[in-house]
This record gives sequence, structure tokens and C-alpha cells, in this order.
Amino acid sequence: MSTTGERFERAVAIMERLRAPGGCPWDREQTFDSIKPYTLEETYEVLEAIDNRDWAELPGELGDLLLQVLFYSEMAKEQGSFSIDDVLDRLSGKLVDRHPHVFGDTKADTSAEVKRNWEALKTEERKKRLKETEIADAAEGGPAEKKAAPTPSILAGISSSMPSLLEAHKLSSRAAQVGFDWPEIGGLFDKLGEETEELRQHLREFPAPGPRPEGRGVAGSGRQTVPEDLRARLEGEVGDLFFVLVNIARYLALDPESALRKTNRKFRRRFQWMEQRLHETGTTPEKASTDELEHLWQQAKQQEKPA
Repeated sequence: MSTTGERFERAVAIMERLRAPGGCPWDREQTFDSIKPYTLEETYEVLEAIDNRDWAELPGELGDLLLQVLFYSEMAKEQGSFSIDDVLDRLSGKLVDRHPHVFGDTKADTSAEVKRNWEALKTEERKKRLKETEIADAAEGGPAEKKAAPTPSILAGISSSMPSLLEAHKLSSRAAQVGFDWPEIGGLFDKLGEETEELRQHLREFPAPGPRPEGRGVAGSGRQTVPEDLRARLEGEVGDLFFVLVNIARYLALDPESALRKTNRKFRRRFQWMEQRLHETGTTPEKASTDELEHLWQQAKQQEKPA
């Protein structure tokens, strides 16, 4: 029976073999940039398996996600940047350092206390990295070129490459740590109303006959011509609405990305149920009337409710 370590080493060796001369042509051609889309795709497939409670499928999806780590690490080793050993050392060190209540003398009896300690440690880590960067810059540029150190931002380290809902959640969560937050959830609903009204105000400038959906129901129409300044303002207000909704989710300890993903699946499920009913009667959504579609939609919702 192989140990966990032996299994891991075998996976690392297989990845190394795939990238080696005589290995897989496709694997050998990949770069950090070419693999990025697969990393995102595999992450979402893990989330989908969890949402579906598909425990039989989840090990395979987690393996696909781990493959991404092995792939990046092997490519990094080839260019002399780091190896899977460095990744594992960083991970183990971080887990120990950020759990002093387990591996040290710090006391934390509740998850809230653990989270406070965790955030305080991350803040100290950011300060340490900034200090190390200052020292390196000073060594390279010399005393004459040394500049005043910038104040470290509480938002430092939050990637702008992540999905926008997740980024908004992380930004507002980090700001809340220093007290920049609504004292109670009622203020968020007030803000939601305020942002909705601001959007309505801008919509008064929308060219006649007003906003219309693209596609069926607007004969001969394509995308309406909207002044660029107005379009930019509308985009800003819609973004503000999303940001408030993300904060409502955060306030309720809900993941906005997961919530929207589940709603997307619910919409897909109900719409496809409608399509099937229409197909059974020899028609399609394009041929059905608006009233018929609405009636079927209500039926789709109703048939999902528990008896």
C-alpha cells in the first residue's frame, strides 16, 4: 500500500516525465499563460461538483485542480524559479504561522477569534513584505535614491484578476476590518434604494423610446445609440448596484459568487423545462407568445416546489 507521500511523488514524477524530452508534445508546449484558462475552468468544475454534492466526481475534479499546481511548479523548476518543494514549504510554513492557537501559545476558542488573529497576521505579513521590498530597493538604488516608504494599503494583495463579485466581496470585507462598514443591514437596503434611484435619474436622459431589450419584440431594432457619456454613467450606476448587493451578501455571510451561480443554474433548469414542454407541443420559445412563456415559467417554478 502506497503512502500519501509516495502517491504525491508519483504524480510529480509523471508531470516531470510529460514535460521532459520525448514526453507529451502538448504538455511540452504549454506556458504559464496558456495554462491559466484551464486553472480557472478546473476551479469552477470543483465548485460545481460541490454544489451538486457529487462526492463521487469531486476527487477527480480536485485531482484536475492539483494538476494545475504540479504543472506550474514543473515549469517554474525548468526555468529555475522555484519547485514543488518550495510550494509545499511555503504552504506548511503559512499554515503553522497563521495558526499560533494550534502550534503556539496564542489563545483562540472561537472561529471569530481565529479570524481576527488570521487577519492580524496577514497584515503583519504585508508590512514585512513591504519592508523587505524597501530594503531591496535601497540596496539597488543607494541612499541617494531611497524614497519615502508608501503607507501600506489595507487593500494590498487583493487581485484585480479574480471574478468581479469575489473581488468586491474581498475589498469590502478588508475595508470592514478597519470599521468602514454599515452599522446594520438596514443601511445597506437604504443604499440599495439610493443607488436604484440614481440609476432611474440617469435613465431619464435615455433616448426615446427608452431602454429596450435586444432581440425579439423590437421589430427592426438593433442596439440603440446611446451617448457615450450617458452609457458610462449608466455602467457606473449598475456597478454601484452590484457592489451594494455584494455587501448585502457579505453582511449575511453568503458568498455572492456561489449565490449567483446557483441562481444561474436555477434559471437554466427552469428555462430548459419550458423548452421541453414547448417541444412536446411541436413549438419553440421563438414561436410562443409572451403570455405563453410567462405561464410556462410560472409552471416551471411551481413544479420545483416541494409537495
